[in-house]
Amino acid sequence: MTALTHTLERRTEGDDHILDLTAELQALVHESGIGVGQLTAMVVGSTAALTTLEFEPGLVGHDIAAALERIAPRTGVYEHEKMWHDDNGHSHVRAALIGPSLALPIVDGALPLGTWQQVVLVDLDTRPRSRRVVVNLVGE
Repeated sequence: MTALTHTLERRTEGDDHILDLTAELQALVHESGIGVGQLTAMVVGSTAALTTLEFEPGLVGHDIAAALERIAPRTGVYEHEKMWHDDNGHSHVRAALIGPSLALPIVDGALPLGTWQQVVLVDLDTRPRSRRVVVNLVGE
């Protein structure tokens, strides 16, 4: 049984900035030598999330942000902002809805993602940030 931990550091722009992590995660799986197992990844912080989507300009540059704006608008009234006198209540709600982590199977030494499926980091805060994604690989 092999168990490995890696940390990915990324600079983000905030405001629903989406970064594709797929190639780097696939490389970690390949380098690990694990043929069958699981990759888990978690973004540290409460205003960012991990998910999968098709990383294409319309979705990444417009559609995700537009959908999130309908669900948790920036101009909404958030008790978080009243408590802390800040501007990112919507960021916390959006991150909670998408979620901070993913668990993906490792099959035949790779993540079995669909042709148009990428693993992405979504920064939902209102300003640029340094983001850290902790990745665990377990298997044989």
